[in-house]
Amino acid sequence: MRRGWFLIFLLLAKSAVAANFSVTPVRIYMKAQDRAVAVTIQNEGSGPVLLQADLYTWSQKADGTDELVLTEDLILSPPIIKLGANAKQVVRLARLKPADASRQLTYRMVLREVPEATPQKDTIQVPIALALSMPVFITPTPAQRQMACEGRRAGPGTLDVSCLNKGSAYAQVREVTVRRGEEVLGRYEGGVYILPGARKVVPVKAGGSFPAGKLQISVTYDDGRTEVFEMEAG
Repeated sequence: MRRGWFLIFLLLAKSAVAANFSVTPVRIYMKAQDRAVAVTIQNEGSGPVLLQADLYTWSQKADGTDELVLTEDLILSPPIIKLGANAKQVVRLARLKPADASRQLTYRMVLREVPEATPQKDTIQVPIALALSMPVFITPTPAQRQMACEGRRAGPGTLDVSCLNKGSAYAQVREVTVRRGEEVLGRYEGGVYILPGARKVVPVKAGGSFPAGKLQISVTYDDGRTEVFEMEAG
């Protein structure tokens, strides 16, 4: 199933059931001239589901910690969606705030299930409330990431790679490898977002110790492009 970054809230009960829904696309891209985009929500379960959407501005502190603040810059129409079993609905995410001509605007749309307790004989079934969080990027043509990465030893077999985004658009790091020439010494695989002005550190593990001397840090992004940064390991 295609899902965005998600949270699962489990309510204490004797038994639990969960809705099953998906959202397409899982990452929402808008150009500066776009006023709205279509989003498809699919109920993949055998019972009805009630969903509510909330929109947040998404920023990061200098250390990469996410900050979400409710916003009226965007609106999902309709904001509350009720879907029958196996039903599908196309909704519209519309921009109310003018786009920035020089930098990317970043948001998150959180689609939450509104659970209903179902009384049964001798027990109560309480659903697991699912919340899917999808990034929304409104990007003018000039905006682009600009990364600076460096490494430092964090232990005999660990190298902390610190990446700062000095650009005006997000970066998502998918893979970091540390090499000496053609030899791969360590690798990190993940999906780390780094918004403009933020820095994040990812640990790269090696099978043994990282040697002293010149090493290369290869950073691969979600668009498939790779940048190489040189470092001197003491």
